[in-house]
Amino acid sequence: MNRPGPTRADASEPHASGPHAPEPLAPEPAGSAGAPAGTAGAPAGTAGAPAGTAGAPAEDKRRRPRLASAPTPYLRLLTVTQFAFNIGFYAVLPYLATHLGSGLGMAGWLVGLVLGLRTFSQQGLFVVGGALTDRYGPRPVVLAGCALRITGFGWLAVAGSTATVIAAVLLIGFAAALFSPAVESEAAREAVRHERDTGTPRAHVLALFSAAGQAGAFIGPLLGSLLLLLGGGFRAACLAGAVVFVGVLAGHARLMPRADPVRKRKLEREREHRERERGEDRAQAPDAVTRTAQPGRSSWRAVFTNRPFLLLCLAYSGYLVSYNQLYLSLPAEVERATGSGAALGWLFALSSLLVVVAQVPLTRFSAHRIAPRTALVTGLAAVAAGFAAVPLTPAGPGGLLPGAALVVLLTLGQMLLVPAARGLVPDLVEDRQLGLATGALSSVSGIAVLAGSAATGALLDVPAPVRWAVLAAVPLAGAALAFTLPVGRGGKDQGTRAVAG
Repeated sequence: MNRPGPTRADASEPHASGPHAPEPLAPEPAGSAGAPAGTAGAPAGTAGAPAGTAGAPAEDKRRRPRLASAPTPYLRLLTVTQFAFNIGFYAVLPYLATHLGSGLGMAGWLVGLVLGLRTFSQQGLFVVGGALTDRYGPRPVVLAGCALRITGFGWLAVAGSTATVIAAVLLIGFAAALFSPAVESEAAREAVRHERDTGTPRAHVLALFSAAGQAGAFIGPLLGSLLLLLGGGFRAACLAGAVVFVGVLAGHARLMPRADPVRKRKLEREREHRERERGEDRAQAPDAVTRTAQPGRSSWRAVFTNRPFLLLCLAYSGYLVSYNQLYLSLPAEVERATGSGAALGWLFALSSLLVVVAQVPLTRFSAHRIAPRTALVTGLAAVAAGFAAVPLTPAGPGGLLPGAALVVLLTLGQMLLVPAARGLVPDLVEDRQLGLATGALSSVSGIAVLAGSAATGALLDVPAPVRWAVLAAVPLAGAALAFTLPVGRGGKDQGTRAVAG
């Protein structure tokens, strides 16, 4: 959810915003396991290992793919980081809207604007964090993100005016825009390297990374609820989040490698790209010249004048605006139903638990049986049904049943549509524009959330049936836009790409 999701929650994409593709088992590199070639516990020709036969069992063992291997210390650091990051984040964010409205007396439209600014400063600036990571390496970007997050939480704990609250929220969002792309890109690189070195499929490592994030998203709201129940209030939750990030900062300052392999990898990629271009020039000179002679700015023009891609961005924006309601309309509904925001943590925990249990099997099912466009449209329709269900669902125990129905349907929709949307991007843009387009998907959606949040915040003051009907119309409009997109490639190949995104 740090990318809505709260992901991607927006996080969400914050990943589920995630994350997690079954990859084919990679064979273990020769000589990486078992006894050295030609041995089997005893030299060839010695007793217990007849010459010419001793090597066979070891050779068979080496060729057998390894299903699991202990992650490296660096991978463990990145995984624990993702866990701690979401604990600190979700200990605070679910209770921010209630604090702004009830604690500081802000109007609904202003609460929505503040939450939109937070999403924009995070999702909208992911491109900046990714670019800085490519330029300076992950270590300084991660450390700067941690320091800004600590400062932002500390500031938010004492902020009492609109200006100081907005400044603190912008700082918190920008910290994640630095921190998350750096950590996630390093996790992906290390998973690939671990796969190459040990034969362990990268999906195993990335699944562990994702599960750690969801575990943090499960525990964080419960920690925030506990602090509220104990009377610590919102300030205690902010300070607890800051303390978590102090630990993350200390761990990375001590354990994150100082040597920066990023520039070396970049030079290697540039050299490979030049060699590939030379080969294309020899094979098909006119086409290669046409494609490679374009300046860098042409890539931006090509992406942002690509009508199908822009339609995808708008459809995805409808989802992200809707997902932001977990931090705006859901807290208002919980407080209306129960008189307190303490139960909010349990609903966020329910969302995280659903992702942990159902994301991989649901995505595997949809990737192999329905086209990406169909999954995207169905997911947006499920999100719309979640909002429509709130006024139609009879209040259950504690009055939380309508809120629970919203959380379940919105989370199910998220699990369907986020992998499908990311899987459609390679079908809509050229391969050389894929990185820019992926960042643009988050950034355009972040801008849309900023524009729409004040309007949706103003809905807090209108009658409930009208509010929920308007909120349901937003993802329905996104589904209508998504229906105009190309179907997208289905099957196993598409499914792997979609989940991996």
